[in-house]
Amino acid sequence: MKKQIVILAAFVAASTSAFAQTGGFSNSQTATAAPASGGFSGPGARSTTVQNALTMSDDSLATLQGNIVKHIGGDHYEFRDGSGSMNVEIDKDHWFGQTITPNDKVELQGEIDKDWNRVELDVKSLRKIN
Repeated sequence: MKKQIVILAAFVAASTSAFAQTGGFSNSQTATAAPASGGFSGPGARSTTVQNALTMSDDSLATLQGNIVKHIGGDHYEFRDGSGSMNVEIDKDHWFGQTITPNDKVELQGEIDKDWNRVELDVKSLRKIN
């Protein structure tokens, strides 16, 4: 009986530390709330405006805050903030079940995609912020 109690106590002690590890990195000085499923929480790509994003180089990381105002077709949408508008590409797997309307303020994080005559943001993360 004592052997079973000792084994049970050892199992409980070992499993509680394993179950406690749910998050990821958190920079406590500038951290934002950690995602529910874990991951990085801390400083990232600096928030910018559409006007500045349009002048950034190809493959630059950008974070924009504003509104998705129109579905253009397929994965392409028009995004607008106080400085202007630009096209963004949002793959269906980046919506994560969220319903966004033109009245909802969102934060988009992604990569600038420049071609000969167009600039758009290839969105990697989308979240509603209001």
